[in-house]
Amino acid sequence: MIKNIIFDMGNVLLSYNPDVCLNRFVQDEEDRAIIRKELFEGPEWVEGDLGLITDAERFDGVSRRVPPRLHGALRSCTLEWMMCMKPVPGAKEFTEYVKEAGYRIYVLSNASTSFYDYFPGFAPLDYFDGVVVSCDVHVVKPDIRIYEHLLKTCGLNPEECFFIDDMEANVEGAKKAGIAGAVFRGSFEEMKGLIG
Repeated sequence: MIKNIIFDMGNVLLSYNPDVCLNRFVQDEEDRAIIRKELFEGPEWVEGDLGLITDAERFDGVSRRVPPRLHGALRSCTLEWMMCMKPVPGAKEFTEYVKEAGYRIYVLSNASTSFYDYFPGFAPLDYFDGVVVSCDVHVVKPDIRIYEHLLKTCGLNPEECFFIDDMEANVEGAKKAGIAGAVFRGSFEEMKGLIG
């Protein structure tokens, strides 16, 4: 019997779309592609999510792979990328629905320390029964250890949990830890049907 709903944050609760800041700070399409690849898809992004470097420190590594003429735009994107983190339509209503239905709710997110700056704009941390962020435990999904950490620290039985993430690999990681789950493709109504 499902008693606990575990939410990914990005593109489940808050929209993560780097194009928002890329379009704001970078005029040329080819230049946007360079910064997208080197910043948002580069190794420093994962290092931030692992808690090894701060958002500001990402600039140092990425700037070595980006032409100097783009350093101003790169710095703006590095420091202000979280402008894109707006609530997914229907997300707050869905979390309220599951809470009112008697489920306990948790967040399990790959995110840097800036999570604590922007996430309270969605809901206070204590709105949830538990929150695990990868930067704090130095492990990222889909590594089984981050799911096991959530289960252990929150005292959860995996058979009583249901995990919602927008990435199939992360849902598969949860399943390896014994947690049922589903890939979120934009429909909270679909999720309601899956959790009962």
